[in-house]
Amino acid sequence: MAKYSRIEVYQMMKATGVVPVFYNVDIEVCKAVVKACYEGGIRVFEFVNRGDFAHELFAELNKYALAELPGMILGAGSLVEEGTTALYIQNGANFIVSPLLNESMARVCNRRKVMWSPGCGTISEINKAQELGAEVVKVFPASEVGGPSFVKAVKAPMPWTDIMPTGGVTCEKENLKQWFAAGVTCVGMGSNLFPKEIIQKKDYYALKEKAVALIDTIKALKK
Repeated sequence: MAKYSRIEVYQMMKATGVVPVFYNVDIEVCKAVVKACYEGGIRVFEFVNRGDFAHELFAELNKYALAELPGMILGAGSLVEEGTTALYIQNGANFIVSPLLNESMARVCNRRKVMWSPGCGTISEINKAQELGAEVVKVFPASEVGGPSFVKAVKAPMPWTDIMPTGGVTCEKENLKQWFAAGVTCVGMGSNLFPKEIIQKKDYYALKEKAVALIDTIKALKK
């Protein structure tokens, strides 16, 4: 069962400004990465559903976060249908992220009052997602559907829309400035936050410092 309500998840996404997106087959690496992000000031984390038995890794990771990292909100991403969605909800996922718009997933999440963030690439999909109760809409792949200019165009006729672009977002200030100036609520970030060399070397201090710098940049841009 989710510990955090969907409005609490939304508020933390908005306050933090970034949702890391990560998967690794080694649970100890996952724990260390989540801890480094936590120590760097990040409070929302998306575990990606990739690989065999990924839901089992998530269950252990979520138990770890609940016990050792108070206030860290874990969710699951890259889910595309209702069966896997229900499985992650049963393992305590506080939010569900998808690369696409699936009404059946919305119904599963809404029954359990779990936040659902579907992937959208058109203004019509975004409108449909909001009809189905999506608080934050994921724009994916963000750089391919129009980048910051697409977000700005959507916000003009629909200023109430909360958008999380994923795909093409980097840690560089200029890149982040374009997204937040366009009006995003937060950004999703995977490989740009987790370079291969850092993960391979298990340099979690460097990852923590990267998270600190990222949070500081986002805070400055949101002032």
